[in-house]
Amino acid sequence: MISEQNISRLIGGNVTDTDGHKIGTIGQIYVDPDTGRPNWATVVTGLFGTSESFVPLRDAETTPDGDLQVPYSKDQVKDAPRVDSDAELSDAEEDRLYEYYGLMGASSHDHSPTEVTGPAAATETGNVDDVAEGYDTSGPTTDDAMTRSEEQLRVGTERVETGRARLRKYVVTEHETVTVPVTREEVRLEREPITDANASDALSGPDISEEEHEIVLTEERPVIAKETVPVERVRLDTETVTDTETVDVDIRKEQIELDSDTRTTDR
Repeated sequence: MISEQNISRLIGGNVTDTDGHKIGTIGQIYVDPDTGRPNWATVVTGLFGTSESFVPLRDAETTPDGDLQVPYSKDQVKDAPRVDSDAELSDAEEDRLYEYYGLMGASSHDHSPTEVTGPAAATETGNVDDVAEGYDTSGPTTDDAMTRSEEQLRVGTERVETGRARLRKYVVTEHETVTVPVTREEVRLEREPITDANASDALSGPDISEEEHEIVLTEERPVIAKETVPVERVRLDTETVTDTETVDVDIRKEQIELDSDTRTTDR
């Protein structure tokens, strides 16, 4: 059970399931104005915190790390009925939420939840301070000492998805011009005079005749052949870059002053 004293420390903290897996962060806490007990919390989920779902706090607990642990899965919380988190819960909306989480009969309908959006808002509503008053001022439930409290910052980091990078391979066609040396045969007519060396060849045939002589001419032509070969390997990798960010936040501290009409000593 979450007590009213824990509300201000929970705002903005993590919400986890029973296995310690993060569901989201606490956006707002709703308390019963009659008892001051927190009974609902809104959980901010989604990549950029764009979704806000209600989760009951009846069976919720705080972990040693200060997280809020609920007995529900992330999908259960994300799929809860959509309810406007900027207004009070109506009886019908509360019944619908209790029915979704299997908590039928938990709603008494004798109150309207009061919204608490942060440490300052918890003070403005009056609910938390009214209930905790007996612990910090003289009264029937306190001793003769007063407790001074203050808020302390718990600074940490969370890893969120900021973008994606992917490799995509596609085909492009490029035109290439290649110069290829080729050879060819051409006809050349050669004439030689009759000499003693070729006279016998020249007179070996008939005196007068008709003849044909044929030769085959050849030439080289370019031949194109393509083959696919691997040229390089490309992969995605990440590197961690460390930056610093300055966060401004207001914290509250209690101060104790003495109002007395007698002489006192501070020890």
